[in-house]
Amino acid sequence: MEFIEQLKEKAGQSKQRIVLPEGLEERTLKAANQILEEDFAEIILIGNPAKVKEEAARLGLKSLDKARVLDPLQHEKMEIYTDLLFELRKSKGLSREQAAELVKNPLYLSVLMIKNGDADGEVAGAENATGDVLRPAFQIVKTIPGISVVSGAFIMVLKDKEFGDNGVLVFADCAVHPDPDAAQLADIAIASSMTAQSIAGIEPRIAMLSFSTKGSAKHELVDKVTEATARARELRPDLKIDGELQADAALIAGIGQKKAPGSEIAGKANVLVFPDLQSGNISYKLVQRLAHAEAIGPVLQGMAAPINDLSRGCSVSDIVNLVAITANQAAGK
Repeated sequence: MEFIEQLKEKAGQSKQRIVLPEGLEERTLKAANQILEEDFAEIILIGNPAKVKEEAARLGLKSLDKARVLDPLQHEKMEIYTDLLFELRKSKGLSREQAAELVKNPLYLSVLMIKNGDADGEVAGAENATGDVLRPAFQIVKTIPGISVVSGAFIMVLKDKEFGDNGVLVFADCAVHPDPDAAQLADIAIASSMTAQSIAGIEPRIAMLSFSTKGSAKHELVDKVTEATARARELRPDLKIDGELQADAALIAGIGQKKAPGSEIAGKANVLVFPDLQSGNISYKLVQRLAHAEAIGPVLQGMAAPINDLSRGCSVSDIVNLVAITANQAAGK
């Protein structure tokens, strides 16, 4: 069974409630219909119910009648969500009148539903910019307690099953934070362990990557990685984590044994934490193209609730797959 099919099967065991705020967008509607046909999540669409019904009929999407459709301008919890947003943001100068207007915005409404326990996760971005999708998330659900930074991971599925766990690895951060400091890098490692468990379904063995292995080079960039490794171990002594390691020492048993004898990670890593966004983004794209690997993501990690952002050029299958990922994140909380 392919990896994404495994994700869907796992998601179907708990049927998480995933809200899609772009409820009149054609690809989103087609994706929602497919998800409901495959029956691996409950779908909440934000949009005028009559218009959603009209679009479903026009597109021949017969399973959309199983979705819950919420009108952002008129629903029974408008006052509840307005009060919730006002309480959360009044210290930042938000008035209740402003909160009442923001609640009508599907991107704010979706996150408020999650905050209030009425939905489990959100997928958006098919027609909204990343900043617009993430702004309500940062304001309302914020980050996981103890995690200071949001990052983006890719699940890499390699044809060569020698690496990672049967060819599956997690790469981070490849999408969000350009230059994390040591504390932030430690948080990225911890968040990546959660992604490995809840989405990839693997027990994390985390390598903190550098151009040095165990002191083979001296530089402030190496110091950042060793400090991050020590901090991550202090915060989560239950995690299997080691660094600093070069990529070959992290992935290849013989090299790992030679360069880092005694390490329980060297040669066995399945989570690779890169020292900065440049190296992470370049690496995942090289592996994707040169090794013909499947790169699933980016998975937004570190948020207190699963909220994921699409590219505006996404396909229907991209939306379906990201809903499956989001559902697994929600189930693994």
